[in-house]
Amino acid sequence: MGLLCLRLGAGIVLFHDGVVRSVEAPDEQHFIRLLIESAAGLFLCAGLWTPIAGGAAAIIGLWGAFWRSGDPRSQILLAILGGGLAMLGPGAWSVDARLFGRKRINIPDR
Repeated sequence: MGLLCLRLGAGIVLFHDGVVRSVEAPDEQHFIRLLIESAAGLFLCAGLWTPIAGGAAAIIGLWGAFWRSGDPRSQILLAILGGGLAMLGPGAWSVDARLFGRKRINIPDR
């Protein structure tokens, strides 16, 4: 349930930022970045291709922290969330778990 909340939180913010910024400034140079940002948000919300979408979220967050004007704290937080989700995976309630099965790492007792 915790991974679902993290995925939804990061995904909604990514999708909202991508859509709102593309409507406000329809510049062709930034359109591809905004399209990737929106797609990563949708994929994170659904739990589809979570490691790829989380990695894209981390890259977009770092890019926004260093090259966007304004306060970088929210972009740094988004980058941390994206990187963490890329490493943790989608969780039990995701499209990835339904399509590919849930993978668990078993650590043997010593």
